[in-house]
Amino acid sequence: MPWIATLFVAMVALLHVYIMLLEVLWWHTPRGHRAFNLAPEFAAQTRVLAINQGVYNGFLAAGLGWGLVYPAPEIAAQIQLFFLACVAIAGIVGAITSSGKILFVQTVPALIAIFAVLAS
Repeated sequence: MPWIATLFVAMVALLHVYIMLLEVLWWHTPRGHRAFNLAPEFAAQTRVLAINQGVYNGFLAAGLGWGLVYPAPEIAAQIQLFFLACVAIAGIVGAITSSGKILFVQTVPALIAIFAVLAS
């Protein structure tokens, strides 16, 4: 796989590790409040839900990581495409249900990575 596709997939994976950390560890901190535009009271009330969301984002990152290290290139690309599609769909759902910003933070990078993997 060309290095550019690897770079884009890795960037999406790292983004989801960061989102996971925001949701699992930092949701109730000023960093989490800023990232998600949360009032501290709301963050406290929804902390358990955020941890659940964060675990799912961790699964997306893990799947992309798996696709990056899988030894058979043809299968690695399929794994990457599956998890990138999951990221893109999750971003669309997040944009519809939460904030339009999610479309640009999550879906657009996933689509760029999809095109890079397909072009490689």
